[in-house]
Amino acid sequence: MISLRIIDREHKADINIKNEPFKLFGRMLPSYINEKWSYEVQRLPEAEIAEMCFPDENYDYDELAKNHIFVGAYDDEKCIGLAILRHAWCKYMYLYDLKVNKDYRRQNIGEMLIEKSKEIALEQGYNGLYTQGQDNNLGACLFYIRRGFVIGGLNTNVYKGTKQEGKADIFFYLDAN
Repeated sequence: MISLRIIDREHKADINIKNEPFKLFGRMLPSYINEKWSYEVQRLPEAEIAEMCFPDENYDYDELAKNHIFVGAYDDEKCIGLAILRHAWCKYMYLYDLKVNKDYRRQNIGEMLIEKSKEIALEQGYNGLYTQGQDNNLGACLFYIRRGFVIGGLNTNVYKGTKQEGKADIFFYLDAN
């Protein structure tokens, strides 16, 4: 049975679960017209679908714990999912990282981590959560939309001059009330 718990110092190694590949099968194209966000989905042809894997972060628990809360999803004692929440200056707590072990995806673990993160945000005095996703990580973008997040911004310059040039970050917000 899957359980969720705050990752404490005793279990600090659990915040460094490995990143695993995910499919790149399209792009989310946000639009801001008349003060309202909308989006279109642009799917790739089957022959262009690829996989991507972010590099592992090697998080420093002691350093991050000063301003972050770590929520782990566990199968018995094995950490199979992670949400990292960072305190923010605004009224939305930042969902800094969210990941689920590939073998456990599509089992509602991401949803469970979002629900627990909403509870924590409310307990900490926030209105909800915000996060960001690369526009070409359509699976993640659609996951956030299905969980009730709304688009609240777009950064088209963040990757200029990097290996990720041509991508954009979409900001997603979720009211916890």
